[in-house]
Amino acid sequence: MKPISFTILLAAAPLAYGAATTCNLLAESANDSVIRQEGQCDIATSPMSTFKLAISLMAYDAQILVDEHQPVWPFKPGYVDWRAEWKQDIAPAQWMAWSVVWYSQQITQRLGEQRLVRYVRQFSYGNQDVAGGLTKAWLNSSLQITPRGQLAFLGRLVRRELGVTAQAYMMTAQIAHHGKLANGWEVVGKTGAGSYGAHGKLGWYVGWASKSGRTVTFVQQRLESDEALDGPAGFRARDAMLAQLPAWLDAL
Repeated sequence: MKPISFTILLAAAPLAYGAATTCNLLAESANDSVIRQEGQCDIATSPMSTFKLAISLMAYDAQILVDEHQPVWPFKPGYVDWRAEWKQDIAPAQWMAWSVVWYSQQITQRLGEQRLVRYVRQFSYGNQDVAGGLTKAWLNSSLQITPRGQLAFLGRLVRRELGVTAQAYMMTAQIAHHGKLANGWEVVGKTGAGSYGAHGKLGWYVGWASKSGRTVTFVQQRLESDEALDGPAGFRARDAMLAQLPAWLDAL
C-alpha cells in the first residue's frame, strides 16, 4: 500500500518518537455500558476506513448498493490505487474486505452532498463535519471521531437506532463479517489506517462480537509515532484486538 500523504490532526500533544498509545474499549451493546477501558480514549482523529461501516449503511439504505455482489463497478485510471487488488472490478464484498477507497468515493459521489450531510447528522457521527468533501472528508481532518464516539455509533448500529432499512443493517454486518473466534463469538469489524502527525501512524479496529444473544462492541485506536513500522497501523490494531478479545470475552 502506498503511504497516505494527509496528516491527522489530534487534540493532544505529539507522542515521543518510538512511542505508541492505545485505547481499548469494550461495551455492552444493549446500553453502551463500558466493560473494559484501557488507555486514553478521548482523542479525536479521522475515522479513516472505519467510516465504511457508515457509508455502507447509507448506500444500502439509499439503494445504491443491492447486496454483497451488486453493483460491480470497474476500476478506471485516475482512481485511488494504493493496493494492487483495487485495480479490478469491485463488488460490495470486495470493497469492504479490501477496504477499496475508490469504491467508497463512487458511493459518496452518488449520494451527493445533501444526503451525505443528512446521514452523518442522522447517525450523530463524530463531529459531523464533512466540509472536507464528498470523496475525502473521512480521510483528512474534517470528519473526526473519538474512540468513545466510535463506541456510541456502533451501539446505535447494533441496536438498529440509526433510522435506516433492515436491509442496510443486515448487509453491512454481512460484508463486514470477520468470522468466528475459537470461543464461539462471531466478529464483525473494520480496520482503518492513516498518518499521525509528521512521523506516525493511526490505526483503528472497530466492531462487535456476538454469542448466545449477547453482543459486545469494541474499539481499538492506535497512535504510533514510529513511522518505520511496517504496514498499515489498522492491521496491527486488528491483530492486537483479536489476540486479546477471546480472553476478555471469556472473562465476562
